[in-house]
Amino acid sequence: MKGEDLVVHLARFAAALRERGVRASLSDEIDSAAALALVDVGDRAEVRRALAIALKIGPRDTVAFGELFELWWSADAAGSATVAADERRSSDRALPLRRPSASGAGPRRGVEEERDVLEGDTPGYSSEALLRGKPFDACTVDELAAMEQLLSRMALRLATRRSRRFVPTRGRGRVDLRRSFRDSVGTDGELLRLARRARAIEEPRIVVLCDTSGSMDPHVRFLLSFLLALKKVARRTELFAFNTVLVRLTPWVSSGKVGATLERLAAGVPDWSGGTRIGESLAEFASRYLNEMVDAKTVVVILSDGLDRGDTQMLARAMRAIRLRARKVIWLNPLLGDSRYEPTARGMAVALPFVDVLAPAHNLESLERLIPMVAA
Repeated sequence: MKGEDLVVHLARFAAALRERGVRASLSDEIDSAAALALVDVGDRAEVRRALAIALKIGPRDTVAFGELFELWWSADAAGSATVAADERRSSDRALPLRRPSASGAGPRRGVEEERDVLEGDTPGYSSEALLRGKPFDACTVDELAAMEQLLSRMALRLATRRSRRFVPTRGRGRVDLRRSFRDSVGTDGELLRLARRARAIEEPRIVVLCDTSGSMDPHVRFLLSFLLALKKVARRTELFAFNTVLVRLTPWVSSGKVGATLERLAAGVPDWSGGTRIGESLAEFASRYLNEMVDAKTVVVILSDGLDRGDTQMLARAMRAIRLRARKVIWLNPLLGDSRYEPTARGMAVALPFVDVLAPAHNLESLERLIPMVAA
């Protein structure tokens, strides 16, 4: 949600509270907007707690606040905040905006006002929403640029996710009374300035190994677009491509356009769109890079359909070594986008016992789910 949309929705939420008799002043709304800037809006529990504190919700108003919060706020599967009043999704269509009725959150609206809302304004999916749900292998050439922009925005979200850890800040944040009093020792006990702290930006430590074999061709461009965008905003991201050999891509990543970088990679990586030997490639990664690049704080992400022509025992040994050293191993498989898929391919079946999370990677919505996975 854009910042301005969030502010508008917050104002409407406060108005609904006032309709239920909850005292929510303009200054409380301003405090609420500031509070939401300091928490992870993808975490509904954090959002609820932040709003309850900023709006000064007392015991008398707890029930009304809880009911209205459930009505007005929701979160999608990727963990990003969405607004229930602006877009209420069913499985295959969007429903019109409805404000609470007299039986729920406030007085019933007039007939003419209700008609203004309901007639002719039933929203369909926007072009962005359609792209988010569209399988990569069904995207046209004309949709590539728009898709790459969305992938870049998603990578930025992953790289700027706030942690639960608080650090000192010179800007806005919650008051740190302990440090404030400690600093006042130098001014004879006078609090000339309040020390503040805010949630730190948790820079992810990720190692990604992307399968570039022929069976992955329909998905590789989009997956690598996401990875290249991620590398630009998250310095501690390492990228590898593998098919019959392993190639470290990190030194190849430049600040240029994604399309030109992908063309350079396709020309420089041996056996691009060829066969695949997952076991041999991951074994090379384990022997050459594992100790240097992976530790207990690192998340290893493998992007592959698991269709392996190589030695599965070698794959098992490599996966075991990676799992023992990494914080988490996530395997993203584009084939999981098909509900009929079962991980019975030789490579996938052998690797599965050493994987913490097996998830799809066939469209933008599936990649968005990577954000809470990496942070958890």
